[in-house]
Amino acid sequence: MKHSARYSVWAALALAIVLALTACGSKNGNTNAGSSPSASASASASASPAASGSEAPADIEALKGKKIALVMQFMQGTFSAQYVDGVKKQVAKYGGELKVFNANGDLNVMAANLDNAVNQKFDGILIDHGNAEALTAGVQKAVNAGIPVVEFDAGLSIEGVTSVAQNDQLLAQKTLEQLAKDAGDKGNIVKIWVAGFAPMERRQQAYDAFLKSHPDIKEVAAFGQFDNAQLNAQTQMEAVLRQYPEKGSITAVWAAWDEFAKGAATALKQAGRTEIKLYGIDLTDEDLAMIQDQDGAWVGSAAVDPSSIGVVQVRYLYQKLHGDKTDARVELEPVYVGRDALPKDKQITTAELSQYIPEWGQTETGNTEYLKQLEQSVGAQ
Repeated sequence: MKHSARYSVWAALALAIVLALTACGSKNGNTNAGSSPSASASASASASPAASGSEAPADIEALKGKKIALVMQFMQGTFSAQYVDGVKKQVAKYGGELKVFNANGDLNVMAANLDNAVNQKFDGILIDHGNAEALTAGVQKAVNAGIPVVEFDAGLSIEGVTSVAQNDQLLAQKTLEQLAKDAGDKGNIVKIWVAGFAPMERRQQAYDAFLKSHPDIKEVAAFGQFDNAQLNAQTQMEAVLRQYPEKGSITAVWAAWDEFAKGAATALKQAGRTEIKLYGIDLTDEDLAMIQDQDGAWVGSAAVDPSSIGVVQVRYLYQKLHGDKTDARVELEPVYVGRDALPKDKQITTAELSQYIPEWGQTETGNTEYLKQLEQSVGAQ
């Protein structure tokens, strides 16, 4: 009996302690006893400002008002215009300010612009084109100063820098394989290409491999010039057509850039040589109109939505500003857009293209829950 009584006393005391601790937890509002402190903080940070009716979490508020520099090698053609538009709109959605530095094709000026952006202490730097030789020192200076950098098509390999790129070899492969299919895997082709640009060099690698694997397809002419690219492509295409005046002497033209394709398409149509099929790379509203022209030579292009490239680049920069560790390289997959897949009874824009090419359009690449919250918070102001 004494042993049983002592057991009852201890049991009662234990129960009293448990009840006291439970009451204490309730007073402190800790109703989720199974959650760790970090899990609770994460749940709080992921709550939507609109849903909670309160201000955005501090880490999201800190991303607002950032000053972003876009350092460009050139701003030529509608591809560049749509790319810059994507960058501008996404920075604005995050509540930031954008300044564009355009070097007009001069790599020395581009390097100087990059140096100025670092010295002016921008919060983040975006780079469009250029090359490692011209930009490595300036980008390393930015990294050393704690300024995050995300580049597009500059061919850099620097620790801490994220490189965003189109899959240039796939861009070339998609157009060249379509060319071979349409030509019955034989014929004479013209190449329009220019050296000195990282994406062009990667496209050339695919072109070289293509010719080796398709021995009955022969290159009969090659040209390309960056300055006044469209007009020069038209002029040089006209000269090639004079060299090969007979129909059937040229099967197709492969243009490694849409500015080249526009010039060649004009020359082919004006010469009445639209039996020659033209294949391009990159796609804008202007290009799409020319591809839809049933009386034109341009029959298709492989591309990534240029505005989406700008959006993705900005997302990765803001990930860095948030303190995230980002991938060293992000490749965006292209799609082939052929005339046969497009409507014949109306002209469309790239904004409508996803109705006919499902793979085209908006991308979630680089997006995060906190970036979505940031957009909501900025939009609610």
